[in-house]
Amino acid sequence: MIRYTDTLAGITVDQLRGGFFASWTRPLTPETHLRVLHGSDAVILAIDDTTDMVAGYITMISDGVLSAFIPNIEVLADYQGQGVGTELMQRMLDKVRHIPNIDLMCAPDVQPFYRRFGMQPCNGMVIRKSVPDINC
Repeated sequence: MIRYTDTLAGITVDQLRGGFFASWTRPLTPETHLRVLHGSDAVILAIDDTTDMVAGYITMISDGVLSAFIPNIEVLADYQGQGVGTELMQRMLDKVRHIPNIDLMCAPDVQPFYRRFGMQPCNGMVIRKSVPDINC
């Protein structure tokens, strides 16, 4: 069974060793992943009760009034197709329902997933650098 939490209390690096960031050129280490989670304004984790491992997560950064940005949502391959990503996304959107502008960047092939939550494509500008050597 999957349980969801919006606290990092008690979450350890070992619980993040499931293979997150696997498609990245330079995947983050579990240590850096934990730093990312702690640096976010809001986090929701999906934890497998059987293994106590994190199966998925979503992060959000925000000014708390006008704008929120969801930079990361990831569900490990073994848990995909079971509604974990949908639950993470819905819980985060519920958390920021008072904020009028909610943005995220995604590849075109996953836009249908986000459309289910009322999101729509929008043009934008970004700078993308390779992840610096931050003990990835």
